[in-house]
Amino acid sequence: MARSRGEEQPGGAVRSAEELREALGRDSSRGPTKRSASPPSAALFPGRARPLQPTFQWNTSSSGAGTKRGGGGERALPGGEAEMVPGEAAPPGPGSPRGSAEGAAAGRKQRAAARRKAFSLFVKAKEVPAASRGPGGGEGVRWRCCRQAFEELPGIHRHVALHHSGDVGRQAGLGAGPAEAAGSPAGGPAPAGSAARPSPEISWALPDTSHVSRDDLTSQVGDVLLYYCYCEVRDPEKLCAWQKALCQHLHLTGKVRVASEGINGTVGGSKVATSLYIKVMLSQPLFKNILCQEDFKSSAGGAHCFPDLRVGVFKEIVPMGIDPKILSYKETGIHLSPQEFHREVEQYLSQATQGQSDTILLDCRNFYESKIGHFQGCLAPDIRKFSYFPIYVDENLELFKDKRVLMYCTGGIRCERGSAYLRSKAVCREVYQLKGGIHKYLEEFPDGFYRGKLFVFDDRYAICSNEDIISACRYCGVLWDQYKLCSSQHCRQLVLTCPSCCNKGLTACCPVCQEKELKVTSRASGQILKEECECTRRRPRVPIEHVPSRMLDTGKD
Repeated sequence: MARSRGEEQPGGAVRSAEELREALGRDSSRGPTKRSASPPSAALFPGRARPLQPTFQWNTSSSGAGTKRGGGGERALPGGEAEMVPGEAAPPGPGSPRGSAEGAAAGRKQRAAARRKAFSLFVKAKEVPAASRGPGGGEGVRWRCCRQAFEELPGIHRHVALHHSGDVGRQAGLGAGPAEAAGSPAGGPAPAGSAARPSPEISWALPDTSHVSRDDLTSQVGDVLLYYCYCEVRDPEKLCAWQKALCQHLHLTGKVRVASEGINGTVGGSKVATSLYIKVMLSQPLFKNILCQEDFKSSAGGAHCFPDLRVGVFKEIVPMGIDPKILSYKETGIHLSPQEFHREVEQYLSQATQGQSDTILLDCRNFYESKIGHFQGCLAPDIRKFSYFPIYVDENLELFKDKRVLMYCTGGIRCERGSAYLRSKAVCREVYQLKGGIHKYLEEFPDGFYRGKLFVFDDRYAICSNEDIISACRYCGVLWDQYKLCSSQHCRQLVLTCPSCCNKGLTACCPVCQEKELKVTSRASGQILKEECECTRRRPRVPIEHVPSRMLDTGKD
């Protein structure tokens, strides 16, 4: 039976090149014969109507020896040259286009396989043993990385791809990945703290709305979206311009903050418009594999919930007052899903009633937000702006010493920076934060441990998931939780005043502002009136907490 090149003999030996030359009747005395790239004649191999195709892979090992692989074995030849047999197609030379292309393709496949294996091993190393899935990591938590918990495989995959591409590349023995090498001088290691990949170009694509009627696009029945995305933005101005064009194209209103560290937005529009907005945002290359569907928090509303559209470039996407280069969002606390957070709060409240809790349930929002709704047993700082939060932490470090801290805010973004700042002080034992904020918690636990309304930064002022009212009218004390702006033109404070008191003309936030309002309406004021009122005068900018009473208060409202 005819054999192909490199085919094993019955004894297992591979036919030598010399034996094959003799089979072809070559006269060695005529000197070196020109090696033909043509396959052997079919007459040499009876029963074969078609010439044989090469079945070898040509490789050069790191030692420089040529290796030939065939159906029955491989043979390394000295000097790094692979010996050919008659009838075998010559291997593409290193300078030939075909050789370069095939070599590059083989290299890419090899590197891709190594990276896939390294990626799997990296993810495997982040698995949480079943026996260790204790407090803060319920049964659903299967992976932990960078102080974050992940329940589903796509979540940990997305995180590793975004933040640990370099680690995976080094583990695969490939050095820094192409993305990192491209962003560092001379292809060397990427600078410490740099992103795992260069920021992609911003797409200017706008959705096709030709199939949507104007009525559907501008309907007053719609939604308000709340979202944020931390990522590297090389050209914030360009992203800002695209966002403005996108929102105007979809007739959306709202507020969008853009910075080199990412984007933070809340926009309102028709259901069709907000749906298209989400779709376009998810397809934007800049947010690919970072932003996902569940990052958008939605509530009933529409374009009418905002007076206009404001899109701008800022230093921070949430105003904390600390340069993102000094305090990175990457140093956050451990993210807990709503289910995990619910279990933690339940355990905390149980221990707190017995005076045994080592946990602080911390509200990162402003006083007027927590006033109309908060988690039971929380510590709600009496601060007016989030930029006061770092000072609050500094003034109350003793309060957090050796404590487990559970943090929460409206949608999660303030906890990203707030938990990073608290961790930077190195006083807490552990810092956790509610992933998706109160918004996501209420979607799963409308009658859970959060009582009252959820304050929102638009003309609705609040949205509700339960019927509880935990705040009162400023003047008569009746239960009331619907905010209005102080009627004084010189004040921007929010006031809780019930309809009965409003009818009596009590529409200002305090007697000082009420007096100012009377002077303005009576046209008796020729003087310049200050914005400061009784509300701001009596409130310390940064309160000092009294540890025992606030920590052990279970907050039964």
